This record gives sequence, structure tokens and C-alpha cells, in this order.
Amino acid sequence: MTAALACRDLRVEVGARQLLHVPHLEVDAGTCLAVLGPNGAGKSTLLRALGLLSRHRVSGEVLLAGHPATPARARTATAAVLQRPILRRGTVAANVASGLRFRGVGAAEAAERSRPALVALGLDHLTDRDVRSLSGGEAQRACIARALATEPAVLLLDEPFAGLDAPTRADLLADLRSALSGRSLAVVLVTHDVDEARALADTTALLIQGQVRHHGPTADVLDTPVDLDTARLLGFVNHLPSALTGRPEERVARPEHCVAHRSAAPPAALTVPGTVRRRIPLGPLTRVDVQVPTGLLTCLHPTAEPAGDAPGDGEEVLVEVRQSRELPSDRSS
Repeated sequence: MTAALACRDLRVEVGARQLLHVPHLEVDAGTCLAVLGPNGAGKSTLLRALGLLSRHRVSGEVLLAGHPATPARARTATAAVLQRPILRRGTVAANVASGLRFRGVGAAEAAERSRPALVALGLDHLTDRDVRSLSGGEAQRACIARALATEPAVLLLDEPFAGLDAPTRADLLADLRSALSGRSLAVVLVTHDVDEARALADTTALLIQGQVRHHGPTADVLDTPVDLDTARLLGFVNHLPSALTGRPEERVARPEHCVAHRSAAPPAALTVPGTVRRRIPLGPLTRVDVQVPTGLLTCLHPTAEPAGDAPGDGEEVLVEVRQSRELPSDRSS
């Protein structure tokens, strides 16, 4: 099956500096690819290059349904939603229909064809509202609805949840997942949030310093770091080298899988002795940073623990590592 969107040897350069190099990437129709990476990794650079929107020097090949992408094909086959909502003056309904209007669709037909997108994004009760009165979340919904209304083959989403408060983000995430379900379009979602990738993406590519470090099914990629950089990106912030654990392999662990004990931990557990450096209350959880010979290990404790509070500053503890991942000994993959 021919991928809806693909690239081959894609490079983006500014002067003599290479911002991005992706040898190969594909997104099939009806699937979502998350491009996950830290700030400055090149995620937006990749998205703009795939949409033929880059202002930098781009080489290599972008393919739409197996054919070389041209600006004309990209305008009709792709739709993009960038980080900051961009809306025209007028009503919500007019804005959501505007993408179709730009493609030469008549006003009445554009209004009719954009109606399902309004409903899918929960905007049907705001159709007559002036867009200048919308909240940030509502404005982003209008931008996504406008893109979906054009029925593109490829949808490019650049941090669509950025700047939204937690409840607004959760609601939009759920509605977007529902809106995309059953559609045949290929979606590329740029994000730095693991939860967003887990909720929306079928496949995930980890992009660090302009290079794809790992790519595959989302569930596998998000729980299988391939090096220290991808481990930190995926939340495995606790580094457990063999010099610390006495084990032959190098491991990493998430804070929620580490507990600091005042007394002995279970004998079968992987444990590391250390000294509590600080406690940070985080609502229902308390973060406990423990100084060990190789640095800090971070633990997360329920704030209201049956056995009492988490250990305090300066206390000697044993960090029990309940779950961890082994890093590949060959980091070249």
C-alpha cells in the first residue's frame, strides 16, 4: 500500500548548518504519526518541510500518495494547523468554511460541507459567535475544524494543545481523537507531550537534534528508550549505570516506579542507597530527590501514605526501583 505521505532523504539547512535530516518516514492513510521531541529538536521544521511550507533550504523528496509533492498538490491535499490560532474576522461558521471558500467552493456549499467539522469539534453552538470573542481553546478548535472541513488527504498539526489549561486540553484531546476516528486522512502530530502521542498516534517518531532516534508503533516506542536522550524524553529520568547498581546492564526508570524507604526495601528489589536532598509537595504526590554517588534519583510518593510521610531532607534511605528498562548496549540503532 502506498503511503499517503512520505519523505526520502529530507534535509533542511540554513547556510552551512543542517537543521534536520530524515532519511525515510511514511504515514499511511487513516493513521496518525506523532513526532515527539524536546524544544528545539526540529519538530516544527519537519512539519513545515513535509507541508512544503518551509522558508529554509529543503532538499530530498516529499511524496503525496506516491507522487512527488508540488506546491499545487500540497495546497489541495494537505491542511495545516500551526501553533498559534490564525482566524479571519467574522463568525466561527465563516472561519470554518473559509478553507473551502479558498478552494473555490460556493458559500452555501461551503457552509453545508463544513457543518460536520463544526459538530465534531463541539462548535455547533458557537456558529454565529465573532471569533474575536473566543477563548484560546475555542479558537484552536475553530482552526482544526477549518482544516478538517476541507477533507484533506494529510493533516499537519503543530502543537495543537500548546498553551491550553489542563481541562481545556483534555477536552480538546478527546474531541480531536473522536473527530479523527474513522477518517481516511493521514495525520502528523508534532508534540513534546508523551500523553498526547499515546492518546492520538498509531506510530511515533522520536526526534532529537534533527534526527529520528526511534520510530515504530507508539506503545513500543514510548516504553522502550534506546539511549539516554530518548529515556529523558520519555520520562525515564532516573539513570542507573552499572557502577551504581552493581549489575552488568545500564538501566533507566521513571520516578513513579521508584520509592525511597527509611527501612529495608523488599530483598528481591533493585535498591540504591542515598540521602534525601529535598522533598517537593505536588498535590496528591510528593517528589523526593535522593542524592546517590552518580547524581540524583527522583521518586514519587503518594502525599498521604499509610505508613506516614515520605522521608525528609537529610535522611538516609534506600531507593527501591520497582520497574526499569535496560538500555541497549549497542547505541548505534
